[in-house]
Amino acid sequence: MEPFVPAGRSLSVCRRLCYAAGHFLNDLCASMWFTYLLVYLHSVLGFQSTNAGALLLIGQIADGVCTPLVGYESDKTPGISCGKRKTWHLLGTVCVLVSFPFIFNPCLACSDDTPQWAQLVYFSPFVIIFQFGWAATQISHLSLIPELVSEDSDRVELTAYRYAFTVVANITVYTVAWLLFHFQAQHSVDPSITDNLGQVDIPLFRTLALIMLGTGALLSFIFHVGTKEDTSASESDNERIRPSSSQEALSRPVFQWKHWLKEPSFYQMAFLYMCTRLIVNLSQTYISVYLTNSLMLPKNFIAIIPLVMYVSGFVCSMAMKPVSKLIGISITYLIGLLLVLGFATWVFLDSNMGAESIYGAAVLLGAGSAIILVMSLSMTATLIGEQTQCGAFVYGSMSFTDKVANGVGVILIQSTQPCSTEACCPACVWFYRDVMVTVTGGVAVAAALCLFTILIRPIRIRKI
Repeated sequence: MEPFVPAGRSLSVCRRLCYAAGHFLNDLCASMWFTYLLVYLHSVLGFQSTNAGALLLIGQIADGVCTPLVGYESDKTPGISCGKRKTWHLLGTVCVLVSFPFIFNPCLACSDDTPQWAQLVYFSPFVIIFQFGWAATQISHLSLIPELVSEDSDRVELTAYRYAFTVVANITVYTVAWLLFHFQAQHSVDPSITDNLGQVDIPLFRTLALIMLGTGALLSFIFHVGTKEDTSASESDNERIRPSSSQEALSRPVFQWKHWLKEPSFYQMAFLYMCTRLIVNLSQTYISVYLTNSLMLPKNFIAIIPLVMYVSGFVCSMAMKPVSKLIGISITYLIGLLLVLGFATWVFLDSNMGAESIYGAAVLLGAGSAIILVMSLSMTATLIGEQTQCGAFVYGSMSFTDKVANGVGVILIQSTQPCSTEACCPACVWFYRDVMVTVTGGVAVAAALCLFTILIRPIRIRKI
């Protein structure tokens, strides 16, 4: 089988930075979505826990459905002047920018007497448009990795650059959030406002969302200016995917979407990626309520602790290329799982965890999450290998499993939550601790079992 990516293709440091900037807007919005949406709906707007979970589930299902469809259409898009991947990226960016401000803002047409189901109907279209845009940006950006570089080590490094920007985006969100909480405390005379979330925090979250959108839009512009997609390769890929009748017998063998469904490694990676995203996203979703409801910490900790997590993740991302090159991607992923399991064990055993010990646990979770996320994306790029013409379908399918699983996981947790109103009861203390242990330690065990199958049967695709 002839390679479709020219051997030795690489990028300068400047081009890598420009590429990594392309997912910054998505990362900023995802950080707010997973870390603050539930606590905003539940504690600030006063939604019941099931209704808050239902809105997040709507978003995850919309994302899950859009992701493989966007991937399939992205692969089929004819080559145009700026490239098919960048075209989809631009479309997704516009959708995110026009929809996200309405999510972290109260219903504009509602009053105090408006039922919550009506508010769900109001928010749902904005959530769906946002998730479509997010999926289009994510899949087009990921699909560029195997097209821009050809060596496995370069793909790991480019993925690490991408994750480093993800970490910087999360650090930006939590730093700005901490500053906003700090300024609010300085200008408030009521200590309850400083310690507890409520409707007084609506302007704070709205301001945070607008700052993130402005910052992300600037970085997206840098991506489009500094990243050059090979449009000639896209055109040749499309020609190979749709050969004429006279060329069909002579065309080189290529993978189409239906061929992937027959590959065992495709399902191995889909399950491993799903587990990875469950650990990363659900821990990010519930860390805020764990801090405020289980550990009874002041509300500024929902900015400080996630910040500690992502700083540790940023440090780890800088060392991933040499470490993975030395011991292999799979073993590096295993090390990340052990760190996540260390966090789960610490949280489960330390029933008196407080403001001091939570910092150490946050470092373990942040470092472990960074390692497994980067390595899982690198393994997916390895699976795609030379078959870059359908890379968007593969990434879309991987993301489909994680989006649906995350949505189902959230609604199951929210439906079993002991307190249905915004007020927390004593049962929440142990409930959210158990949630954090399960979504990290429990899912990490499932990921480890899948990883062992990959160690026994390494990732590869059969020739057609």
